[in-house]
Amino acid sequence: MVAAANKGGYLGATVSEVIAQAGVSRPTFYNYFADRDECFVACVEDVRAPLLADVRSAVRERPPEDALAGAIEALIAFAVTQPAKARFLMMEVLGGTVAALDAREEGIKKIAQVVERALGRAPAEQPTPDLPIAIVIGTVQRVLGSRLRRGELASDKTRAGLLEWARSYERPARAGHWHTLTATRSIAPSPFLPLTPPRAPARLGPGRPRLAEEKVAENHRQRILFATTEAIAQQGYVATTVAEITKLAGIDGRAFYRLFAEKQEVFDAIYESGLQQMLTLVAHAYFARDHWPERIWEALRVVTQSAQGNPAGAQVALVAAYAVGSAAVQRVGDGRAAFTVFLHEGYRYSGHDDQPSLVALEAIATGVFEILYRAARERESRDTAGLLPYAAYLCLAPFMGPEPTERFIDQQLSDELGKPKRRAPGKAPKRPPVAKRIPTPGAAGT
Repeated sequence: MVAAANKGGYLGATVSEVIAQAGVSRPTFYNYFADRDECFVACVEDVRAPLLADVRSAVRERPPEDALAGAIEALIAFAVTQPAKARFLMMEVLGGTVAALDAREEGIKKIAQVVERALGRAPAEQPTPDLPIAIVIGTVQRVLGSRLRRGELASDKTRAGLLEWARSYERPARAGHWHTLTATRSIAPSPFLPLTPPRAPARLGPGRPRLAEEKVAENHRQRILFATTEAIAQQGYVATTVAEITKLAGIDGRAFYRLFAEKQEVFDAIYESGLQQMLTLVAHAYFARDHWPERIWEALRVVTQSAQGNPAGAQVALVAAYAVGSAAVQRVGDGRAAFTVFLHEGYRYSGHDDQPSLVALEAIATGVFEILYRAARERESRDTAGLLPYAAYLCLAPFMGPEPTERFIDQQLSDELGKPKRRAPGKAPKRPPVAKRIPTPGAAGT
């Protein structure tokens, strides 16, 4: 299963491919597994078990305050010594079923618990990373998985960059406030988002419509795009069929195939259009503010509120894309890389020598993506917009430091709500005075 999934993703990991790789008969396969999905999930659980043991061993060998660094080292060592299994667990699993994604997150949760228990024993004044540990573990796995998919092993540069990124959130253990994701309520709506979410155009009347063929085709095209988004959000990319899409869209199969050759072509159109629209909105919000921290805040407000306002679109872009194929996975990576452009101005803003590396910037963008991904998977509780403070903290703290970033976030929440100053999520009532802001040189773009 590892070999089959690494060769062709979840879609290519058919029973036929698995038994060919294993050199066994089809009846033998079904002696052990009910179907391909059961085998896939069993493989996730089988691969993650030794990794968890490695993490436990690495954490035990270090002082409590170094637990996260030990876990990161163990993840990197696993990727170097077991690249095929690591690629399957850290990347290809993302294209699997709901059960496979649940198994991935359960593994991340168990690793995070090992680290959190150790950090809980650190002396109160000892610096420890102040951020959600599960998000860090998920981020590191994505960064390593991307490299393994490209045929690369984790280099010393990658190792140093990831460790440096985690250290940039350190503060005394007693002062930690950002360990648990807790949504903030009533964040003001972004003025850069439409008041109502986009909707499919109305169906055309019966009979031959008195419209130009181009307008009829565009009406059908938009309805197909919206119907495909809804179908994939409900049941995943693999289970969605053209027949279901046309039924939801209210058109026949001939109209579908006049516009698209296959289901994947529809997905490609959805993703490309959504990415371009999102980057445009983010850029408008970003350049509307004068100073870099406020720019990042506005950009992330658009991203988080857009994801909450369009949950089906978020599900397709953040979760389902990995099941489509290599080209779609590459597009996801390109989208994260595009966001790092907005982080580069932080180098001018911070002005000190200890600057985040390019690997750290990749980890920051990937960490924000991991937060959005988890929110998109939680269908019953969509508080994505309320996670804005955490996304901002991930982006700003490596440049500004954890304490100044926390004070900045408190000030932003206070300014937006027009109420007495509020505490950031999980923060203790007492807090230091607001630091004087450092102006950025000019208002030029990135």
